[in-house]
Amino acid sequence: MSNKRAVILLSGGLDSATVLASVRAEGYDCYTMSFDYGQRHRSELEASRRISAALGAVEHKVVGIDLDGIGGSALTDTSLAVPESVSSDEIPITYVPARNTVFLALALGWAEVLQAYDIFIGVNDVDYSGYPDCRMAFIQAFEQVANLATREGVEGRPFRIQAPLQSLSKAAIIRLGTQLGVDYALSVSCYQADEQGRACGVCESCQLRKQGFVSAGISDPTRYI
Repeated sequence: MSNKRAVILLSGGLDSATVLASVRAEGYDCYTMSFDYGQRHRSELEASRRISAALGAVEHKVVGIDLDGIGGSALTDTSLAVPESVSSDEIPITYVPARNTVFLALALGWAEVLQAYDIFIGVNDVDYSGYPDCRMAFIQAFEQVANLATREGVEGRPFRIQAPLQSLSKAAIIRLGTQLGVDYALSVSCYQADEQGRACGVCESCQLRKQGFVSAGISDPTRYI
């Protein structure tokens, strides 16, 4: 075990799997955290376990949160349909209120316990769905909060919130992960994947993923319904 530890938010999807592979390649001891938050695509949780094991995480933790209790998103409220396309000038109904804020807060708590001063998240400004909590401005603001709100930060051991995929296209992410040996067949990106992790092929997340593989010139290993 080295002294360089990192907490990685791992959804079970393509982007976070790539982040884990890249962080491990940098020599970190990786601690992965996923969330059972009431999402309709809970098969991503099993994907996160598979990816953590395959990519050598030291420990994988799944934390339960009742975000479906507040609703407001097609990902947590099954009465709302997952859209197949979204206008580029609107925040889609697949946005989950406060999700990344809550996820990063819990990751920060674990990181403080572990004395892991780097927290990684796979958000992206290029091929993203217009979610406000995927922007770099949010990541930078949360880092300020992290260092104001923790004993480690106040005592001069600051945390860094890192988003290494922030400026990469989906194709560039796939190429990077492929170079790092990521098996994307283990991942689940679909917003309405079935219990076996098979993708619908039509939601926005599926469309971004499919186009990413096409643009990267790499065969898509996704299992579709």
